[in-house]
Amino acid sequence: MGASSFWDDRYAENETVYGLQPNLFFREFIDKTKPGTLLLPCEGEGRNALYAAKRGWQVDAFDFSRVAVEKALERAKNEHVSIRYEPKSIEDFKPLKKYKLVASIYVHMDPSLRKIFHQNLIDSLEDGGFVIIEAFNKDQVKYHSGGPKTASMLYSIDELLEDFGSLKIQLLEEKIIDLNEGSFHKGEAAVIRMIATR
Repeated sequence: MGASSFWDDRYAENETVYGLQPNLFFREFIDKTKPGTLLLPCEGEGRNALYAAKRGWQVDAFDFSRVAVEKALERAKNEHVSIRYEPKSIEDFKPLKKYKLVASIYVHMDPSLRKIFHQNLIDSLEDGGFVIIEAFNKDQVKYHSGGPKTASMLYSIDELLEDFGSLKIQLLEEKIIDLNEGSFHKGEAAVIRMIATR
């Protein structure tokens, strides 16, 4: 089974995978920032996209699961919210526009793709724009609250410093949090968070 088939099945078999509420770290940033253009890669069922759009952000998003994209667009229609959401993989993503904010929320991938993906995020930022990241750090292998079980797909401070060294990093930390984002992100978790600006 391919990765997209796995995610299509997971999104199809569950009413919601990561809940309907936005990620808290993302929400805190959105709530204190003047709206502008926003890119959300690998956005799943659209919980962050819809939250931002309701607050005036112009949202572009993509995910390689067509099921997740369809669910997000259906929810947006039902809630009278406008988002631009395309089925697209990380490999197919190219930095064609500039954004005020790029938010990578629990985007984990094969290490061979990481540097290129992160450079594409940087290239998608307008001058003065922000990139924010929340993901699992390498200690997450000790926990059972979600995420990949392969350490190489998890993040470290050194990796993010290496990948985003061209930006001004305002926050970069690892911490243990109580994750409560649907049934697949639940419990004590080891995460990494970053805020950086171009």
